[in-house]
Amino acid sequence: MTSQDLRAQVARVPFRTVLISVAGLWITYALLMTLRSQLLGMEEAGVLGLRIVSSVIGILITLGLWIVLRPFDTRALWIKILAALVFALPAALLCMQANRLIFAELQSQNDERVLQELAQSGGVVEGEDDGGTERLAGLSQIIEQSTLQYVIEITFSRYFMLLAWCALYFALLTGEKARLAERREQQFRNAARTAELKSLRYQVNPHFLFNTLNSLSALVLTKKVEGAERMIQMLSTFYRRSLADDPTADVPLREEIALQKLYLDIEGVRFPLRLQARYDIPADLEDALIPGMILQPLVENSVKHAVAPSAGQVTITLAAREEYGRLVVTVSDDGHTAIAPENVRPGFGIGLTNVRERLEARFGNEATVVSGHSPDGFTTHLRLPLLRIRESAAA
Repeated sequence: MTSQDLRAQVARVPFRTVLISVAGLWITYALLMTLRSQLLGMEEAGVLGLRIVSSVIGILITLGLWIVLRPFDTRALWIKILAALVFALPAALLCMQANRLIFAELQSQNDERVLQELAQSGGVVEGEDDGGTERLAGLSQIIEQSTLQYVIEITFSRYFMLLAWCALYFALLTGEKARLAERREQQFRNAARTAELKSLRYQVNPHFLFNTLNSLSALVLTKKVEGAERMIQMLSTFYRRSLADDPTADVPLREEIALQKLYLDIEGVRFPLRLQARYDIPADLEDALIPGMILQPLVENSVKHAVAPSAGQVTITLAAREEYGRLVVTVSDDGHTAIAPENVRPGFGIGLTNVRERLEARFGNEATVVSGHSPDGFTTHLRLPLLRIRESAAA
């Protein structure tokens, strides 16, 4: 999903979650009512089946309430609350009416039994005078008032249940909004990270091109035509390979080493007697993944600050090893005569900063860069997570 799609997406509670919440509410209600009746000794034969039917209808009515409330998902909280207060009332009346119809026969039997018991206890029997009839009418009025009270109690209890479910639904909706906001934030973080990686990667190419063109200019001025032609061909190959890859993607270590070898071959045209390269890459680490062109600034600085000022031969070594489950890549040179050990190489900070920032953007705190003078020259160690091609494909 693109960032534009994610921005346009509206937070919704999945239907499956809504159904589970509604069913859970009514099943819990049915269980509690059954337990209450059992404890009070009020459970009658056939009531459980009727209660199940009533709960199923309650589930359907609550789902209908959800359909009515769903258009208010994007509105302000007070509007959603007002909508719940308004639409839950007719839903509660529907639940009450369904409950009355389902339990109508059972309620009628109970009313007749109560009426007979009250009539008998009051001395009213069949064939009595008008005074007994008046007492029966009074008892019927009591039954009607009791029925009205039953309707009101059922309506309010269902209204409270539906409002409780609405509160649960709004809580679920808030959770979905939080998750959507988190996904959006992660999408924006990824986009910013990708832009940063591209920016840092593209910083390498102009710097390299500038130095290479200077070298090419020197060859032309000294009329070394063959060397200039060879450098142009290798430069073309170098850029074709380096620009073909995604600037944010990792590449196998063997490809990164091959690219740096091509670069050193280009510089070898300018320094045929002074520049030597050595590669110490174990075969089992050739498929390890590393950010593309991450070694370029380090190799370039060794050429600039060790080979160029030196009067003698300088060896640049690219090595790799596995250390405690991590990949360690080393770029070193033995240009000890190029600069006093107590001084920092001028201009080296730019390339090193680029490497550090790229590794931090890619791996966070899981990657480190350590550099400094060695007895023979200068060494930089890159320590980063050991990832391989097969592991990356699986992920």
